[in-house]
Amino acid sequence: MTATTTGVSIMLPVDGGFEPYVLGAPGTWTRPTRPITSRVAFAAAHVIPRAGADNTPGAPAAIDWDATLAYRHELWSYGLGVADAMDTAQRGMGLDWRASAELIRRSGGEAATVGGRLACGAGTDQLDLAGLPSGAAGLARIVDAYREQIDVVSEAGAQVILMASRALVRVARTADDYVGVYEKVLAGVDRPVILHWLGTMFDPALHGYWGSADIDAATETFRTLIENNRTKVDGVKVSLLDAAHEVALRRTLPDGVRLYTGDDFNYPELIVGDAHGHSDALLGIFAAIYPAASTALQELDNGNAARASEILSATQELGRHIFAAPTYYYKTGIAFLSWLNGKQAGFSMVAGLSTGRSVPHLAELFRLADKAGMLSDPELAARRMRVYLKLNGLGS
Repeated sequence: MTATTTGVSIMLPVDGGFEPYVLGAPGTWTRPTRPITSRVAFAAAHVIPRAGADNTPGAPAAIDWDATLAYRHELWSYGLGVADAMDTAQRGMGLDWRASAELIRRSGGEAATVGGRLACGAGTDQLDLAGLPSGAAGLARIVDAYREQIDVVSEAGAQVILMASRALVRVARTADDYVGVYEKVLAGVDRPVILHWLGTMFDPALHGYWGSADIDAATETFRTLIENNRTKVDGVKVSLLDAAHEVALRRTLPDGVRLYTGDDFNYPELIVGDAHGHSDALLGIFAAIYPAASTALQELDNGNAARASEILSATQELGRHIFAAPTYYYKTGIAFLSWLNGKQAGFSMVAGLSTGRSVPHLAELFRLADKAGMLSDPELAARRMRVYLKLNGLGS
């Protein structure tokens, strides 16, 4: 995407040696002057830890609230909605329910000040999995846990995203157990929710969700649940990284139920769509490429699908790299890019997850981010990259 160079250069590691790399100019992105209407788009935002706090594995998350909420304001300023307290925010991966509830309340308060769109995850992660009873008693406890979290999200003024539940995987024995829990939860909501189907590449603990490891069988259970509760479901977020499956599901959804793509590999084609329709977006990658994503959506608003596709496609290699296997660690790349762009003081993450990617992986992320025009201040990014390399024994 970057057409001109800046003269800023850096020595980057390549195949055991170093090569000079000259950075390009940032992309020419635009903030919208009116609401984006052609697609509903949420960026799933990460959390930024407080510098100097004990954010080691197992320690309670210590969050820099000013920086974390400033990042959300940045996303809103580009016309995107914010999806909060999701897996991108390390939900269940360093961010426990106590911290998640505070994040939801604080984000809700900030959204109200700017009229920002906000959706937040409601799950069951306050439950002690080891202490869960089996059978009907365990399923009832899961329903109660969902209801408790839904109340927090609703009181914050946010839309509810029903997250996949590790507890439900542990207790459920059949597809009917999944359907029964979800129908009880949906019966009590007063506003249509977003259902989230999170694949095992993001969270291996969710293997066999919807009662089967067979995707076709699981999809049929999921689709039937939606059909039978269509007035309670605004849309579904599918994070299986399978574009063909998503398109097929999208075409069978009831009228008025959106498909929010969670496919961080194939989002350009899914969002731009085809003659049969398109996906809306609820994406972790949008937290990394939000200026480009917003600009592309503005082009869709203007009827310029070809230009929108060009912009999004230019970020696709970066997205696929950030979300490469093991996909669980994609959040590390999002935090690293946030640090390179000056949105946080240090390259750190709650639960020490900043160690989840290698030096070569992050060096390649640096290159790809630059090529996509996503380094907003090349001099700052290069300076921070040099610091990172030196701390890891590379460079002088």
